[in-house]
Amino acid sequence: MDERTPLALVRDHTIYSCVMGSRAFGLATDASDTDRRGVYLAPTPLFWGFEKPPTHVEGPLEEQFSWELERFCGLALTANPNILECLHSPLVEVVTPVGEELLSLREAFLSRRAHVTFTRYAVSQRRKLEADVRQHGAPRWKHAMHLVRLLLSCRDLLRSGRLVIDVGEQRDRLLAVKRGEADWAEVEAWMDRLAAEAGAALDGSPLPEEPDRERVEDFLLRTRRASALLC
Repeated sequence: MDERTPLALVRDHTIYSCVMGSRAFGLATDASDTDRRGVYLAPTPLFWGFEKPPTHVEGPLEEQFSWELERFCGLALTANPNILECLHSPLVEVVTPVGEELLSLREAFLSRRAHVTFTRYAVSQRRKLEADVRQHGAPRWKHAMHLVRLLLSCRDLLRSGRLVIDVGEQRDRLLAVKRGEADWAEVEAWMDRLAAEAGAALDGSPLPEEPDRERVEDFLLRTRRASALLC
């Protein structure tokens, strides 16, 4: 296999990979898939030609998705919820020394920007759920569960400055939502309360206003230089 092919980049140059989704959130059941997410470091010389390495790759396993390091860091600096949660998965499968340094930067990516990105995503997902209710009389309950989980994560991040993605003691209540055992009006009220609590936590949050972009960029440049010297 050509080392420049997308799957070879994942196979040979992954620096970090983890399990995400319900298994990482503490919401897995016997029917849950295993969603894998990862980060690969494309060798620096691949950027020197006209054709650049891909910013992301699907596969080779089912439910597996990986990002090139620069793309991953860029998304993390914007407080992309999926990317930040990937950095905080408790289920790590692969981590190299470069991956260890990436994980050591987790706090550098966190900022009050998370309030905007998490709640913006929540608003878009809630609109979809409300459309389902209008059209079908009920939401997609699994999506409703994950939306509540996201709002819980956002509120707690703003309050504590730490991103913990395992739902802990909320597991049973969230799974009841997934099974459709909760009243939709009650779930809506829960969402409203969590959104309000997240907003109230913003002003006094221990999170900085902005992420530490300089620290992350220093890591990226050093990593690119080291890669070039190895080739």
